[in-house]
Amino acid sequence: MSVATHHPPGREDLGTFGPEPQPLSLLINGEVRTALADPATTLVEFLRDTLGLTGTKIGCDRGACSACTVWLDGEVAASCMTLAFDARDRSITTIEGLSRDGELHPVQRAFIEHDALQCGFCTPGMVMSCAQLVNTNPDCTLDDVKTAISGHLCRCGTYPNIFKATLAAAATRKGKAK
Repeated sequence: MSVATHHPPGREDLGTFGPEPQPLSLLINGEVRTALADPATTLVEFLRDTLGLTGTKIGCDRGACSACTVWLDGEVAASCMTLAFDARDRSITTIEGLSRDGELHPVQRAFIEHDALQCGFCTPGMVMSCAQLVNTNPDCTLDDVKTAISGHLCRCGTYPNIFKATLAAAATRKGKAK
């Protein structure tokens, strides 16, 4: 069996690995977590199957539905399209790490208050994208929210409530809660 060398752009210093499982340490929700992982393991598989962080969902497993959305260094990313080893030396935030000191993120609270979920399958990914928007643009508009979740699929059709919840969370972040 041959050994494949894969280096993300600018990361040639990461070495060669495979095909057997290797130790992998990742900074997840502010805590370094270490476990063995096969080099072909995606980040969502590592989070769910290896670490038991099941809030991040696997939907399409090809980057088309956004159920697997996490933050890599504060930016929205599809964890089903990211190899776990490519997330080394990056800060990963999952839905489990969004709340702080027992307090829900304003978007999480607003999703509850505005009934912006039904079956809940798409909810973690939606929350992660909407929270990133609110964190970076508390003056966001309806069009901004639509753009932020444009890659998300919700079969229950809760989009109007997601829009309301996200705009309410943004208003709360700005201190303009009604």
